[in-house]
Amino acid sequence: MNKILQKEHFSEKVFKLVIEAPLIAKSRKAGHFVIVRVGEKGERMPLTIAAADPVKGTITLVVQEVGLSSTRLCELNVGDYITDVVGPLGKATHIENFGTVVCAGGGVGVAPMLPIVQALKAAGNRVITVLAGRTKELIILEKEMRESSDEVIIMTDDGSYGQKGLVTEGVEAVIKREKVDKCFAIGPAIMMKFVCLLTKKYDIPTDVSLNTIMVDGTGMCGACRITVGGKTKFVCVDGPEFDGHQVDFDEMLKRMGAFKDIERGEIHKLDTKPATCEAEQAASGRNAEWREALRKSMKPKERTAIPRVKMNELDPEYRSHSRKEEVNLGLSEEQALTEAKRCLDCANPSCMEGCPVGIDIPGFVKNIERGEFLEAARTLKKTSALPAVCGRVCPQEKQCESKCIHLKMGHEAVAIGYLERFAADYERESGQISVPEIAAKNGIKIAVVGSGPAGLSFAGDMAKMGYDVTVFEALHEIGGVLKYGIPEFRLPNKIVDVEIENLSKMGVTFVKDCIVGKTISVEDLESEGFKGIFVASGAGLPNFMNIPGENSINIMSSNEYLTRVNLMDAASEDADTPVTFGKRVAVIGGGNTAMDSVRTARRLGAEKAMIIYRRSEAEMPARLEEVKHAKEEGVEFLTLHNPIEYIADEKGRVKQVVLQKMELGEPDASGRRSPVAIPGATVTLDIDMAIVSVGVSPNPIVPNSIPGLELGRKGTIAVNDDMQSSIPTIYAGGDIVRGGATVILAMGDGRRAAAAMDRQLRQA
Repeated sequence: MNKILQKEHFSEKVFKLVIEAPLIAKSRKAGHFVIVRVGEKGERMPLTIAAADPVKGTITLVVQEVGLSSTRLCELNVGDYITDVVGPLGKATHIENFGTVVCAGGGVGVAPMLPIVQALKAAGNRVITVLAGRTKELIILEKEMRESSDEVIIMTDDGSYGQKGLVTEGVEAVIKREKVDKCFAIGPAIMMKFVCLLTKKYDIPTDVSLNTIMVDGTGMCGACRITVGGKTKFVCVDGPEFDGHQVDFDEMLKRMGAFKDIERGEIHKLDTKPATCEAEQAASGRNAEWREALRKSMKPKERTAIPRVKMNELDPEYRSHSRKEEVNLGLSEEQALTEAKRCLDCANPSCMEGCPVGIDIPGFVKNIERGEFLEAARTLKKTSALPAVCGRVCPQEKQCESKCIHLKMGHEAVAIGYLERFAADYERESGQISVPEIAAKNGIKIAVVGSGPAGLSFAGDMAKMGYDVTVFEALHEIGGVLKYGIPEFRLPNKIVDVEIENLSKMGVTFVKDCIVGKTISVEDLESEGFKGIFVASGAGLPNFMNIPGENSINIMSSNEYLTRVNLMDAASEDADTPVTFGKRVAVIGGGNTAMDSVRTARRLGAEKAMIIYRRSEAEMPARLEEVKHAKEEGVEFLTLHNPIEYIADEKGRVKQVVLQKMELGEPDASGRRSPVAIPGATVTLDIDMAIVSVGVSPNPIVPNSIPGLELGRKGTIAVNDDMQSSIPTIYAGGDIVRGGATVILAMGDGRRAAAAMDRQLRQA
């Protein structure tokens, strides 16, 4: 897969690559694009598919060297492998018999125009193609275009071939001589803008194809947003083709230049080439002899008198400049043993009622108390696929710890999360990582869409029950939001990788760079023998506020910002993906993702990093620990303020934000007091970067690709109490169902779905 089979040199900096990609070739339609990545530190780059051969299993890309990433791709040769090729993505071109159609292609835009020309001709249109380039050498695919067009007109800037002049002159000549019913334009943005201005004058409907800045290509980051007809659209999901008369080209051109200065500095990278002892008796419940002995070893009053342990942390000043060092350092063995003694080993443990995955909390805590740390880890892994992750990022203070009996007695809850992390870390560092007991293989194939917490939890439970589980992930890394959304100072990638490796040891297969709904369909999975499908594709479509100036340069979603920094490692010198290093950064929102974004901005050198939140601090949904850490690291909190406008400089870069002062009114449906604007009370702040973190919506790619699937009001997948969708063989969980949830709630969905699917398959 992804092997370069042919390479043709069109001109000095333009190449045609034929690539082995059978799944993409099978699914591709005219207008589709792929995301390509070269090297483990490479940038994710969108390229429209110029041709596909489903029989040979190949796709054709035409690439022009314009920057670091495209140059790296063009330097590859026949026999080399491209690190990642993901797709097909975007919506296919709408083709019908329009009548007479003019297709204007400029530069390498001629390549993605070819399949459109072929499809238009096959639909019965009269097709007139206008090919344009600066010189004769930059006119590509002329022979192929002539084979599928009724007429081909060639325009060159210098007159070295065809007619001298611009593409618009060639298009207008056709319009003046005969009736034109439709126009398609693909090429440089400035070219498409002027073609659209021309055709608008003649009232000719015109479609354009826009591949602007992208990071993931699946709607997750919002980097490719543009304004179409006054509304914000995402090129990768809503396009890439749009009504050209509705596109705000001036805004798009500015956004396309957002990282030019950074890329100019990065091109230099091309100058050089990279040369204990385990317990004999396992925990068997509260009545086990060793549990009874532990309870008798201390009186309850002695246990409740022990103060709650304090987490060891990096120094705030030091850590605010250290991007990848984890803030929380974990507990020592002595601290863990002492904290475990605080647990009363209740006969009816209310803490377990607050755990969405049903962890045997007293069981693992009491194993820590008796010094059997590995047994504690095994107890955790019976019900949790990701104990080291949950011990770090789950809001225990709102779940298991909120139910702890200590709270009713006027004391702080047992630090269940800290102890969970301790047990998982101890096992990993000991090198004695256990694999849960696996039932005999039953030969039944199960597919999982998405490798975030819901998908991984489901996969782990199904593997333990003997199913043959395959997880399909759209990105080039396994882990979903655990990798792209949560910074390493909160959840190191090495921790996630160990948990994933453990699932691999359990027999789970992982397939990267595969988008269900694009690369393959649910029908394809069913034809390959998968008897059940669990959709856990997340809610990665970022929300924006739709206020004036929001599409200015250096305003991005938290998904885009964190994906660049976390998944693409953009802040590292050896990474190809660019990122903005803001000095005065405003983060809009009050959740955990907002805290992750603003704390990341501090670590990337922001001198002033602000949280702007429309309610008061008491209403913030972020974890108290995250708010505490942010304040310690120098983050400023501007509560009861809400952005109403961004102001950009002459280059389109954001320079100010106008804030509306708010006050709290009556509680809304969430139980939080509603923010109400104070008439006439605004303030304007100087900023050079804004990160919008006001929630996400379900990614529509998977749900929209499944005929007959019932959806909720906001595009979520509708499920019953067993997480079963309207299609009996398809279950779903996590953010694609909830619209936004914590890691542990998503994992709970995965466990519930696994149990229900297992029952259904056994009864079949």
